[in-house]
Amino acid sequence: MTKFLLAVHVIAAILAIGPVTVAASMFPPAARRAMASPDDPRAAETVRLLHRICRVYATVGVVVPVFGFATASSMGVLGDAWLIVSIALTALAALVLVALVLPRQSALLEMGGSGVAGDGSREATVRLAMFTGIFNVLWAVVTVLMIVRPGSTTGA
Repeated sequence: MTKFLLAVHVIAAILAIGPVTVAASMFPPAARRAMASPDDPRAAETVRLLHRICRVYATVGVVVPVFGFATASSMGVLGDAWLIVSIALTALAALVLVALVLPRQSALLEMGGSGVAGDGSREATVRLAMFTGIFNVLWAVVTVLMIVRPGSTTGA
């Protein structure tokens, strides 16, 4: 059962978290392109699509920690330091996404009505890129902790 739970956890992470990190990373440059050509409907649509991908896959991503807890419980590692740190960093990554990345994406979309434009939007894309980078680094650290599992007796 542990191997099944682990497989589902890893597949869910790849299929849910992967698209969020990619779409969130693509959003700031796409928003800058849309600001540079406000008459290009494809540029604005790309930005809206990237935001929708982030929102939908962030919601789907809830299954990743659910299966993570189930896997950790079946492995008997819920009290291990590497897992506790991973849980804390996962919660922080979710907070960054929900409180800093997604609202800023929405705000950029609203600045330009149907597209992306407006005063201060260049600075907003820079801040958004920074928060997206923080989100991605947190996930990278969690991934490394999940692979290396420092101090674990079940680690590689």
